[in-house]
Amino acid sequence: MASLLNLVHHPASTSLSHSLPSSSSSSSSCFFPRNNINVFTPKGNKHIKPSSLIVKAAETDESITIPIPSNPFDTIPNLKLNLLSAVSGLNRGLAANEEDLQKADAAAKELESAGGLVDLSEDLDKLQGRWKLIYSSAFSSRTLGGSRPGPPIGRLLPITLGQVYQRIDILSKDFDNIVDLQLGTPWPVPPVEVTATLAHKFELVGSSKIKIVFDKTTVKATGNLSQLPPLEVPRIPDALRPPTNNTGTGDFEITYLDSDTRVTRGDRGELRVFVIS
Repeated sequence: MASLLNLVHHPASTSLSHSLPSSSSSSSSCFFPRNNINVFTPKGNKHIKPSSLIVKAAETDESITIPIPSNPFDTIPNLKLNLLSAVSGLNRGLAANEEDLQKADAAAKELESAGGLVDLSEDLDKLQGRWKLIYSSAFSSRTLGGSRPGPPIGRLLPITLGQVYQRIDILSKDFDNIVDLQLGTPWPVPPVEVTATLAHKFELVGSSKIKIVFDKTTVKATGNLSQLPPLEVPRIPDALRPPTNNTGTGDFEITYLDSDTRVTRGDRGELRVFVIS
């Protein structure tokens, strides 16, 4: 279970069978290659310009709200919207082809350049909260290893990946990766739904890099088995870990950060986009 750390910028890798719901964003002024995205504006007086878009993936009925820039010449909000538009409809990266990867990377670089260098010594409070993963470039390769891919997904473990979150507490230095999973079972037994919480401590490395140190993994059943107590998964002793993954640590750089959007680039070359949830 600790190998799930690679989902959130960690050197470990594992084999997962993904069936991710789409997390999408959109703008009426942007081009969308996908046709499964529905855009709604908040109810109200039709003569009043809405302040946000509610973007919904038709297949999953999942939605996120995106603020509409009040000033069309305000660079940062428009570049944020362009990035979220670039990753919309990509099933968090699983449906991305090479062209999609390039568009997302280009949109991220524009936002990163306009936003300037991130200085967490001054803006650490912006990390506080629960962040939802809406895009990972590593998922497009059907592996979890980014530029150094691990095993192909969907072959070894009957696991379906659901939502992925990061919960960060800047006071306690807790950095929890929260992953919703569906575990396959023999027919006719229904799949078991669980939430795995991978607990870490974090520290700053320089002005914009985060180093995380793995602590423990806790699994809690949800759905029909939610009454069961949480289970702490024993950690593999360091002496038994592969040489390339015997430290339980990882690092990534935060390349853009504001109150509701975070862009990171990991130690395996992954581009990831999070929104506050």
